[in-house]
Amino acid sequence: MNRKLLAFDIETAKIVPGDDFNWRPHRPLGISCIASLSLDNNEPRIWMTQTNEGTLAKQMSQVDVAAFVQFLAASVDDGFVPLSWNGLAFDFDILAEESGMIDACKKLAMMHVDMMFHIVCEKGFPVGLGNAAAGLRLPGKLAGVEGIDAPVLWAEGKHETVIAYVAQDVRTTLDVAQISEKQRTFSWKTKKGTTSSMPLPKGWLSVESALKLALPDTSWMSNPLKRSDYTKWISSPESCEGLAQLR
Repeated sequence: MNRKLLAFDIETAKIVPGDDFNWRPHRPLGISCIASLSLDNNEPRIWMTQTNEGTLAKQMSQVDVAAFVQFLAASVDDGFVPLSWNGLAFDFDILAEESGMIDACKKLAMMHVDMMFHIVCEKGFPVGLGNAAAGLRLPGKLAGVEGIDAPVLWAEGKHETVIAYVAQDVRTTLDVAQISEKQRTFSWKTKKGTTSSMPLPKGWLSVESALKLALPDTSWMSNPLKRSDYTKWISSPESCEGLAQLR
């Protein structure tokens, strides 16, 4: 399979208290920056907002976030497939809120490839991006920084660290997709430290296609996730109750 994948990832601006990133009660979160990357580019493109003084803003403006959504839509018209890790439940919901382009984000969310959601539909449980990278022996996430740290670092003016973090995440996302599709198998490091795998005979599926997969056996789980946990914001007028802890 030789698709033109366009990976993207957002970093939120508001500092959310606690270690579990329970972000829902604290929205709107704002977006500090966004990274996008395809094989057509050597380096990720970073999206931010500059103030009139030429400094970086505390968060992206609605105009600039909308410009990114429009960029994704135009890229689809050019034959690209948007790609994310947990973008269905988190990134697109935040993009919809911050851009005001709710219908466009819903449409993009359904047709894009969210690898983590594909795994949930196939296996019944999610896998973190770091464990995915480890299973494929990739460098993985930026050392010494967690996603929950990014808003604090941005507020402290450590913009370059946050930019390096989101850029590395988007590189890893694209690498995981490309390697897995080439091998027709996705491998990841489990919590026990072993390596597990999942066949990808048709490559990574779009959200719309993943939803058509047969439900996995989750009888062994005490509190299995539901696919609707990830798609609720699309079908409900209320804000999404997505899962962001595995970004």
